[in-house]
Amino acid sequence: MRNLFDLLRDPLLEGMDVDGAGRLRLHQKMLEKKRMLRDVFTEFHHLFKTLDQLYFSGEGAKIELGAGVSPMRDSYPDVLATDIVPAPHLDMVLNAESMDLADNSVRAIYGQNCFHHFPHPDAFFSELERVLIPGGGGILLDPYYGLCASMLFKRLSPTEGFDKSASSWETPVAGPMNGANQALSYIVFVRDRKDFERKHPLLEIVHEQRVGNYLKYVISGGLNFRQLLPDSMAGIVSFIEWLLWPFNRWLALHHVVVIRKKSA
Repeated sequence: MRNLFDLLRDPLLEGMDVDGAGRLRLHQKMLEKKRMLRDVFTEFHHLFKTLDQLYFSGEGAKIELGAGVSPMRDSYPDVLATDIVPAPHLDMVLNAESMDLADNSVRAIYGQNCFHHFPHPDAFFSELERVLIPGGGGILLDPYYGLCASMLFKRLSPTEGFDKSASSWETPVAGPMNGANQALSYIVFVRDRKDFERKHPLLEIVHEQRVGNYLKYVISGGLNFRQLLPDSMAGIVSFIEWLLWPFNRWLALHHVVVIRKKSA
């Protein structure tokens, strides 16, 4: 399986340092040549916006953590794009575990595939409790824990693991993108949900759902692999995703967790 992934890896990324400054530049080139992948990210953006409107209330800033090369700001300009390293396309540098933000100033925190990179999740949750307005919250998209996701993510990346049995929430990461446990959202929000609720009583999990655009994600190759079908087939792939919706419990690769700060 590892040899197959090596074969499918896009040669553009040969020798890329996942923690280096050039990663974002190379991923931007990958995104520019893949309309299907851009569609996937846009669908993520619209899902975040929909869930925000359904579950959050009040006025405050809207901030995306770890915005990467396809920030939510591309679809919704009122969202601030942040990361932990400076980059031209970002609005600000922000450490998710120690945010330079005022108390009770934020309506929504969004995170696409970044939560499992936080080495100290409890510090992040404490920051949510501090910076969110009552009725505001966080929306986190991360690797799912179903059958296909568990099989794929264990083998997909040589720099990240997928260990649902890990005893600790904290991960000894070796760099911003290196050493993470992609099963972290399962561990915190599913396996250890009672511990989460006990340790962070101001926060409540109000919604979880599987994301259904996994076929386009896989066929596009994501940001690291070759695309398997032309962009012109995106409509057909979307139709197949719709037909397979009843089987997402086993097939989905990502899920979304919505956390809301309780009103006083």
